[in-house]
Amino acid sequence: MSNKLIDIIDITKSYDENVILDKLNLYIRENEFLTLLGPSGCGKTTLLRILGGFETPDSGNIIFDGKNINTLPPNRRQLNTVFQKYALFSHMSIAENIAFGLKIKGKSKGYIRDKIHYALKLVNLEGYGDRSPDSLSGGQQQRIAIARAIVNEPKVLLLDEPLGALDLKLRQDMQYELIRLKNELGITFVYVTHDQEEALTMSDTIVVMNQGYIQQIGTPEDIYNEPQNAFVADFIGDSNIIAATMLEDKVVRMLGAVWKCVDVGFGHNRPVDAVIRPEDIDLVKPGEGVIDGIVTNLIFKGVHYEMEVLANNYELLVHSTDMFPVGTEVGIKVDPFDIQIMKKPESEDEEAPAVEE
Repeated sequence: MSNKLIDIIDITKSYDENVILDKLNLYIRENEFLTLLGPSGCGKTTLLRILGGFETPDSGNIIFDGKNINTLPPNRRQLNTVFQKYALFSHMSIAENIAFGLKIKGKSKGYIRDKIHYALKLVNLEGYGDRSPDSLSGGQQQRIAIARAIVNEPKVLLLDEPLGALDLKLRQDMQYELIRLKNELGITFVYVTHDQEEALTMSDTIVVMNQGYIQQIGTPEDIYNEPQNAFVADFIGDSNIIAATMLEDKVVRMLGAVWKCVDVGFGHNRPVDAVIRPEDIDLVKPGEGVIDGIVTNLIFKGVHYEMEVLANNYELLVHSTDMFPVGTEVGIKVDPFDIQIMKKPESEDEEAPAVEE
């Protein structure tokens, strides 16, 4: 396990009466790709700006490599930020954009020339030094913004929704590009996004946030397969979140039937939420599952069919490569390992967001 590089301790930040971060604690390891994931207004960008030195916390401490950097200005921190809007200087060439920070630091012409060559090669844009930013595509401009950041040899690269302005195909290509860059540079990436696919694709660690609080920290696999509350289950991918009763260890009642699961430690006859991912529901012949239902809606999604199945007054969302026409009666089976049991939400930030009609 890598060493702890950044320790965020009891960070609180408010604007007027609005609390954005409330005694938040988190640590970030060396060479880690950590993603802050959450909806707009959850506090992820504020936290990134505090790390970068663009905002000051009301209370708490940021410890970087063993030293408190609360009062250290952005230009003296070993962190560089890449913004969504690139912030390239249109009146400068690509080479001049990349060299900007190095010139301010008083580096020699030879050093700057070598760094420009290295950075352009790293982002696969060799030979682009004399061109202007306006002549580049959005993806190329984003890579130049990254090149400008990495020539300063930061220990940490902060990325604030850097792919948000790109179209879908380019965004997917840049995801792989960022993974490659992180591995080649061997530095820490702290990435902010509201896009669950981006977080699942690129991250070593995901920090899910809502209303200024951390909801869960884990690997992409942990976050997706083992959500700790209704908010995480609903925000990360599609989910069926079902009110249930934990009868005893490994036995849960839901949808009017008793199901086997693998969770323990929730007590006896305790109200819980059960989470079942749509792809984990098997549709079989009526009578061959735990309960029966009827297909009420069908959409072809390309790689699978998306169906709604009405079972005991609950609309289950189902993803399957097999197609069942609307009106078909089906049996419903779920492997015990695919039923995730969660405690009922204890606060508003842990609840699944309400769906507006």
